[in-house]
Amino acid sequence: MIKSFRTAALLGTSIGFGALSVLAHAAADNCRAASSERVPTIVELYTSEGCSSCPPADKWLSSLKGRSDVLPLAFHVDYWDRLGWVDRFATPAASARQYELAHRSGSNSVYTPQVRVNGRDWTQWPRLPKAEMQSAIHASLARDGQTVTLQVAASASGPARLDGYWAVLEDDHQSKVRAGENAGATLKHDGVVRLYQPVAAWSATAGNTATLTVGHGVPQNPRRVVFVVTDATTHQPLQAVSLAC
Repeated sequence: MIKSFRTAALLGTSIGFGALSVLAHAAADNCRAASSERVPTIVELYTSEGCSSCPPADKWLSSLKGRSDVLPLAFHVDYWDRLGWVDRFATPAASARQYELAHRSGSNSVYTPQVRVNGRDWTQWPRLPKAEMQSAIHASLARDGQTVTLQVAASASGPARLDGYWAVLEDDHQSKVRAGENAGATLKHDGVVRLYQPVAAWSATAGNTATLTVGHGVPQNPRRVVFVVTDATTHQPLQAVSLAC
């Protein structure tokens, strides 16, 4: 486990995914998905291949893959990279998000592995709370070629302002670690956040439309595009939708 006391500004936006989405496939690069009424439990793992305490958390997060009631996201942080092994999945944006969430909770420190569930620090994993929250917010994703379009329907109830984040996730990754605390280990990863991009706040009653550009072709690892809708004040997840094409 490592703790750090530096501060960082939030880079980018957030992204999420609904409970779980209804997928309607057309052709390759042309499909859509819609959120359900029940919001999935959104699990964020802050991890690093350089952290000897992280592999059990990585394995646990992989066990959540494919569940319709849980959205697992693995944010690989980069502050471990200076300690002997550079994690190829680590990004400054992931570290900045972890610091920003810590600051909102009144803390200047972060650690790995850290689990956040529905926006809050969660130390009781592998146990998870029940996903019982329902949402009046409806979100959908549609892909046409390289463009994924988000639509969030207007909501007269709940928070006055919403925001959220895009995330592009990849599964079935494997790394042979040759240095650092996990030297000699082969690590497997699912739900790896390869792109994290926040979206600015909007009026809940007005709804919102946003787009994300993705690459053509079949990725080497199964890829999903997700969007998470959050309360712009409390940053609690309120809805999510996932697109797997």
